[in-house]
Amino acid sequence: MRLTLPILILTMAVTACSRMENVGKAPALNPVEMSAEHQAMHASALPQDLPRSGVVYRSSLWSGGRQSLLGDRRAQKAGDILTVVIEINDRAEFSNSSSRARGGSEDMGVPHLFGIPQAIDGALPEGASMANAVGVSSSSAFNGNGSVKRNEKLELRVAATVLGTLPNGVLKIQGTQEVRVNFELRELLVTGFVRPEDISRQNEIPYDKIASARISYGGRGQITDVQQPRYGQQIVDIILPY
Repeated sequence: MRLTLPILILTMAVTACSRMENVGKAPALNPVEMSAEHQAMHASALPQDLPRSGVVYRSSLWSGGRQSLLGDRRAQKAGDILTVVIEINDRAEFSNSSSRARGGSEDMGVPHLFGIPQAIDGALPEGASMANAVGVSSSSAFNGNGSVKRNEKLELRVAATVLGTLPNGVLKIQGTQEVRVNFELRELLVTGFVRPEDISRQNEIPYDKIASARISYGGRGQITDVQQPRYGQQIVDIILPY
């Protein structure tokens, strides 16, 4: 106990000092240079056009390169950028009802057994008789109702970067976006795996075609900090059994 209290006080002091650094300051944006998207864009890319007799036909209408008029400009390799369209409008509603009832009754008596019941009846209190020796009855009832209703709607568009290509040709993408308004920072993160053939001609991919999609939309700042319970309260809620 003597050792635990100083450690707890030291931890609280360090936490408070780290929070005191943000007093009067807006949340800092994460540096772009250290992101995975930035590293993927610096990777060496394959040639976009194949030379023909020492000449590259970049302006030809019939060239197969991506820079031509009819070229395919969809994301294909590491460092390419595509747009992720997030349009979530989910609605789920469940309603369950169950009921159960059971009743039972059992009677047992010994009216005649070599005159023994009659002999016992004389020794029993008035009104008692071996004719109805045992009577048992039981009943039970159960009713249950449950309902779940959920409605979620989210519409966002974010540019994502191809981080790499898997051996089967599937692209690994990741997109981050940070918007700071006054002292509140909104963060959006999208990551997952997409097939090149699912990317539209507009170089867009809907969220429902992203495998292992991870979509995070949150924030940090003064408003988010006020909405969160204090660390002490969170610890107490975990420790208390009631």
